Amino acid sequence: MYPASGLSTKNVRDKMDINFFKKTRILDGGMGQELLARGMEPNGTLWSANALINEKYHKLLLNTHLDFIRAGAEVIVTNTFTTRKVRLKDNNVEDKFEYLNNKAGEIALQAKKKFPHVLIAGGLPPQYLTYKADTRADDEIKDNFYSQAKLLNPYIDFFYLDVLSSIKEFKIAIDCIKEFNKPYLIGAHISEGTSIPSGEKISEIITTIKHEKLLGIILSCISPENYELNLNEIKNLGVPFGFKLNAFITTNPKPNYTGAYKKSKTGNPNEFLGQRKDLNPNKMAEFAKKFKDAGATILGGCCETTPLHIKKFSCLK
Repeated sequence: MYPASGLSTKNVRDKMDINFFKKTRILDGGMGQELLARGMEPNGTLWSANALINEKYHKLLLNTHLDFIRAGAEVIVTNTFTTRKVRLKDNNVEDKFEYLNNKAGEIALQAKKKFPHVLIAGGLPPQYLTYKADTRADDEIKDNFYSQAKLLNPYIDFFYLDVLSSIKEFKIAIDCIKEFNKPYLIGAHISEGTSIPSGEKISEIITTIKHEKLLGIILSCISPENYELNLNEIKNLGVPFGFKLNAFITTNPKPNYTGAYKKSKTGNPNEFLGQRKDLNPNKMAEFAKKFKDAGATILGGCCETTPLHIKKFSCLK
């Protein structure tokens, strides 16, 4: 039984269909930036995890999930992008690893209890740096992915491999979740150009990995313009595809995202990634419509996309 939920594992699994994303579906938007915009105070580089550490933000997190759902999201992602071991260790709260991941699952499940049709995606983020390939030993990466996946598994309908940057990471993550017998959505990142940060092509994620429970592939935390640059390759992979678009000016800061973040004065990533003012909900929806017309069925937002953006996306169904 899920904690404080009244929903069993069987209840959730029965609702997941491997062909779910063959029809147009709406994902949620950017949780971390939305929480900051709604008044959550920064706390080191914990970002969205501060809404879990600090109990006074639990209701804010739940309400943000609910607002994305009311805007039309059919899938919400657990608030686990910065509840990975490395980020918690950097902030001297690694001892809260289990609590934070469980709490993220519990709060997502509270939202699902109010809207039972909504699916919960267990967000498995890059386990080391963001927007950079993880070059650590395979065993260390595997331990990190598995530890987080095991905690999230009881709460979720499927796994979402969120903003990963190398074939190696995808292979290890997929291997780690096999025992949970749940499907997964791939979220690959491209900072610029037509290769993921490791230098590999999007197509290699499909051609070099044996997939048995793949729901689809999206490019995540990517600008609309860069998504368009990669549209032909992703649409020709023969699987459901789509996006989680961001409204940052760049996702390729120098020297790197994490290094810049640690020097941040505000604890807000847009201090050094920049915030685009042109990508209002109407403009972002124009891009979404263009990609949908090209065959995309998975429509969602990432950093700096709000419930208002998602509401416009939902009008495209």
